[in-house]
Amino acid sequence: MEITDAGREVLAHATRIMEEMESIRSSVVGGKTSFRGTVVIGTTPTVAEIVTVPLVRKIKEAHPNLAVRFSSAFSGYLLDWVQRGELELAISYDPQPLHTLRIVPVMMENLLLVGPAGANLRLDTPVWFESLAEQPLVLPSARHSLRVILDDCAREVGIKLKTSVEADSFGAMIALVCNGFGLTALPLASIYAQIEAGVLSAAPLVDPIPMRKLVQVFPADRRVSPAAKFVGDAFIEIAADLVNRKIWAGHML
Repeated sequence: MEITDAGREVLAHATRIMEEMESIRSSVVGGKTSFRGTVVIGTTPTVAEIVTVPLVRKIKEAHPNLAVRFSSAFSGYLLDWVQRGELELAISYDPQPLHTLRIVPVMMENLLLVGPAGANLRLDTPVWFESLAEQPLVLPSARHSLRVILDDCAREVGIKLKTSVEADSFGAMIALVCNGFGLTALPLASIYAQIEAGVLSAAPLVDPIPMRKLVQVFPADRRVSPAAKFVGDAFIEIAADLVNRKIWAGHML
């Protein structure tokens, strides 16, 4: 029997209702929400260093049966994966608006000057940005948003940054800095543990302060699962806590 267009619409509507009912049934156990399944989230490499462990801990405490799959990449790749349906949520840096994406601002993140312990940088002693003109630097390549921000700040004060080594890997940048190949600029939270351990030192950069906007990115053209929304909210709570405790330099939006 051939199904008419009207019949297809009724069937599709009924299917959506059944899926929503099943989502509600599977997420309510013993009077409280208990998400199951897997949420696929993408983050930039520096964000992955900051939030992977606390985010998984927070998710497992609230929803032991909810699995999380992390992907780490540059912002451009993350946005493409969200649009293609390979990610439910991405944590990215200030992408260009697209009608297929819903962008939610989270915070403005400050970038700090980072060096080995012997550089004697101090969190309570700012460094003028223009002083970087005389420093060998370990920086990511020009396609990286962090490099773009630093180059823009350099132009603002009329200097040219002197790159000793380019490295797009967070781990490689840290290793190069620790081994004396130059200073770099990173968010505080990504290297806070190394500072506490005395492996690295860091200082705020001022006049100008290099900053970048951190956002959540969801698909705008399809339904976002309640579990993915929970993961996004959990990320914001973690970010706010780290900012309040001065572990993540910046301010919430």
